[in-house]
Amino acid sequence: MIDSLITFIQLISQLMTILVIASAVLSFFMSPFHPVRNALDRIVNPLLAPIRKVVPPVQNIDFSPLIFIVLLEIITSLVVRLLVALR
Repeated sequence: MIDSLITFIQLISQLMTILVIASAVLSFFMSPFHPVRNALDRIVNPLLAPIRKVVPPVQNIDFSPLIFIVLLEIITSLVVRLLVALR
C-alpha cells in the first residue's frame, strides 16, 4: 500500500516538473495565444503565481519555474522519506 502511494507521489511530482519545463520552453517558441501553450499556462500559472509574488523577475528572467521545481523535489523527497519510515 505504501509502495503504491510512494510511486504515485513520485509520478505526480515528475508530471508537474515536466509540465513546468514544457511551459517554460514553449514560452520561447510559441505565441501566448496558441492553444497548447494556453492550456499549459492554465495548469502551470496557478502553481507559479505564489512564487512570482515573492520573487520578481530579475532582468526579465523569471526564476519561478526553477524555484518551483527545486521546492517540489524537496517536498517530494521529504514525503517519500516519511512514508518509507512508516513501512
